[in-house]
Amino acid sequence: MKELENQFIGRGEVRGFVFTEIIKNEYGYIYQVSNNGNIHFEVFKRKENTQFNCISYPKSPAFGLWAWSKSNIQDAYDVFNSFTMEEKLNAL
Repeated sequence: MKELENQFIGRGEVRGFVFTEIIKNEYGYIYQVSNNGNIHFEVFKRKENTQFNCISYPKSPAFGLWAWSKSNIQDAYDVFNSFTMEEKLNAL
């Protein structure tokens, strides 16, 4: 399974945005997103795309479902920790 890159430049609707991985685990990711000096954080659950044998980065329809955008890192970690704990509990 091909993992997401640690850093990449966006294409399409996020063309030119710089995405940098902050943290990941077996349940999800936090990426810092920079564009023209503006920074926000994208937090999302790990989704395996079996058709292409890779991890999928969320597109705009995923936000609010399995991905969230946060303006500060603490809020991003709060979301990341909440769904990580939820996934761990579901695995029991």
